[in-house]
Amino acid sequence: MKSILLGSLVLALAGCVTVDRTLEQWSSKNNSKREYEVKTAWVRQTTVKDNLGFRKINRMTPLLVNDLVIQGNGLDGIVAYEKENGRQKWRLAIPNGVEPSATSIRDRLFVGASDGNFYSVESSSGQIQWSFPTKAENLSAPLLEEGVVYFLAGNNVFYALDAATGRQLWLYSRQDTSQFSIRGGSQAAFHNGTLYVGFSDGSLVALNAKTGAVVWELQLNRNKRFRDIDATPVIDGNQIYIAGYDDKLYCVSLDKGEVIWRIDGGGYSAVTMIGDKIIYPTTNGEVWALKKANGDKVWSYKLKEGIATQVKAYKGSLVFGESQGKLKFLDPNSGAELGAMEPGRGILSAPQVDEKAGRVYFISGEANLFAINAGWIKTPYFKE
Repeated sequence: MKSILLGSLVLALAGCVTVDRTLEQWSSKNNSKREYEVKTAWVRQTTVKDNLGFRKINRMTPLLVNDLVIQGNGLDGIVAYEKENGRQKWRLAIPNGVEPSATSIRDRLFVGASDGNFYSVESSSGQIQWSFPTKAENLSAPLLEEGVVYFLAGNNVFYALDAATGRQLWLYSRQDTSQFSIRGGSQAAFHNGTLYVGFSDGSLVALNAKTGAVVWELQLNRNKRFRDIDATPVIDGNQIYIAGYDDKLYCVSLDKGEVIWRIDGGGYSAVTMIGDKIIYPTTNGEVWALKKANGDKVWSYKLKEGIATQVKAYKGSLVFGESQGKLKFLDPNSGAELGAMEPGRGILSAPQVDEKAGRVYFISGEANLFAINAGWIKTPYFKE
């Protein structure tokens, strides 16, 4: 796929305690105040060497597998660390690194790489179990369903592979005649034996998961320049919510492939469902909260630096990265900023949330993996 990129090295020391306390709430009743604290637990450089050349794209969402956090970078491969303290467990060298997110089941990790191969890797050791040649960069996250791994390669070919052996079951190829496209690709969504996936020609396609036969297809994004549907479709009831780059957010019927409603404002990442609201990161540098029923806007938050990654729910807040700025935490009801932290050179990866441990993981633009603790804390408050 032709590609155009979406628009302070941190020392990897254990016990790093960078703290940002942003929003404060006072209570005169008990002479205390609540502060939203964002604190770095640890940070690790994921590359073997400093990248002093062309800046690579690091946008793989960290993957949590048992007691490990597994992170790929866009330069030299994949690394696994202990979640609690950041101690390295294994490293797998892959030429040109790994850009998309991964998926896993039991002790198997599935991920596409920039060397033109798709891999099955043992999560506990980093040993390759099998590889499949796609002969193109792999830029989209895989989907694992019922023993089959599905993924879209960078040349607009959608594959179904047997997860145990890597044997090809079927493929669906879709030609794109445009000269430019946004770097990335849609991860498929699955419902009742049907796959739903976006393509760089602006189409949303429903495929039979067993055979790859087309169930229906819908042309959405008709822009002359960028027509990409790179966002992951999100299924809720009988609706699919999906965005076109610099285009619109669409609500589409699951069974018929018909547009129910649409709103102006394109997107690159998947939406997030929070109750009766859709949280939508747009390509014009805003995060919107919309009513799920009709797309009416509830609130909007304007980013200062770049565009937002996919937004994740975290302990009663929302968390996302700015492509050229900070990790941000917002109030889901009002869109007010609660807290933030600066990792250096922005964030292109959607953060990974560990609610039980109260921790957020993400990789920065400089390929540094951060473990962040964030939440409300109480401190004594004394009037002068």
